[in-house]
Amino acid sequence: MTELAAAGIPVTVTCRVLKLSRQPYYRWLANPITTSEVAEAYRANALFDAHQDDPEFGHRLLADEARDHGEAMADRTAWRIASTNGWFSAFGKPKRSKAHRPGPPVHDDLCAVNDEHGRTRHMFTAEAPNQLWLTDITEHSTA
Repeated sequence: MTELAAAGIPVTVTCRVLKLSRQPYYRWLANPITTSEVAEAYRANALFDAHQDDPEFGHRLLADEARDHGEAMADRTAWRIASTNGWFSAFGKPKRSKAHRPGPPVHDDLCAVNDEHGRTRHMFTAEAPNQLWLTDITEHSTA
């Protein structure tokens, strides 16, 4: 908007076209950095210094260290700042992927038969009793 105002386009027209209010724009123009942003920057610096000293600390211990150095904050605030900046404990939980490939079968598949095209098919017939067992697993949630 500053460039458009310098080019001679009134701020009122620019705000109307962009569907913005003039008052918040002028408030931001007078004070582009708010006091809460400055306070969060000081908190982030304190957390970063504590993380550099002890990278195995989690967000709660980082918040305790920051409080000891004069930057008061809640544990939730410390968590938000640390997770936003990617500061995690060196001993964090391993990341788990949702897409797992199934491992090898744990038993022989007695129903599997390869057809003439090399595809595996299943034949659910038995030649004698007590050779082939099937079960219903609807009580187990599966993908």
